Amino acid sequence: MHEVFPRTSALPLQSPIFWVQHKDRYLRQLLIRDIEAKTGRSLIVYYSDCDSQESGIDGRDDVYIAELLNGAGTGPVDLLLETNGGATDATEKICSLLRSNNRDLRVIVPRRAKSNGTVVALTGTHILMGMESELGPIDPHIGPVPVEFILGAPGGTMNVIDLQSALTFRMQTQKLAKSLLQTGMLKESDPDVVETLVQKLATRLHYHSHGSVIDSREASDLGLAVINHNPDDELWRLVCLLRAMYQFDCQQQGFVKVFEAAKISLVVAQTPIQPKPS
Repeated sequence: MHEVFPRTSALPLQSPIFWVQHKDRYLRQLLIRDIEAKTGRSLIVYYSDCDSQESGIDGRDDVYIAELLNGAGTGPVDLLLETNGGATDATEKICSLLRSNNRDLRVIVPRRAKSNGTVVALTGTHILMGMESELGPIDPHIGPVPVEFILGAPGGTMNVIDLQSALTFRMQTQKLAKSLLQTGMLKESDPDVVETLVQKLATRLHYHSHGSVIDSREASDLGLAVINHNPDDELWRLVCLLRAMYQFDCQQQGFVKVFEAAKISLVVAQTPIQPKPS
């Protein structure tokens, strides 16, 4: 029996109670399979509830990403990505996994991939974007403080250890971004072009706020390999519907992250709030 999305009059394959308990996941996975049929590529999803403080990229994510990639095989893959960013060490591991097996990878950003989320987006041969899509600067921070502020502070006002940390954090981010671009979407470009792009993204010289919006037009102007989709494009309408389902389901069910594919579904739940002692 062929399953389609939205449902026809055909009954689901699962038992009634089991289907009702897991219907949100089943409906998302039906839509994933519809998108795969249209693109001819496996689709994997890393969705974070960007309104949650627990949703940042961290050292646990690579296990879930590896599970999705193993399920996708060695064929071409699309990664639907939504995240505000997170830890650079964890980001580096995720990028390494996405580049494994020399796979043909594209990254779909229906709404936002900010900070180290933009770094993850650089792993693809192309970034698929639309009207609401945004990337962002990748300048690193130490806590809430941009490393550029620490490195640019007046002499003698900063701790020597903080200065060394800020310098190494900046070097790590720039090295990772440059390596991804030189071996991926900009491998045919002059090294000076890549260096200029990394400097724009990873310092405060071009973008003065870490939250600056880099839309599809600006991302393309920067030199990134962007495929822009109009709002009425059928593929993009499917992508936006799937993203809306993740946003709604995460908020309703208390998920901070969902890692999903056509036959795999892994979630990270929000930490329960502990009641205050009476």
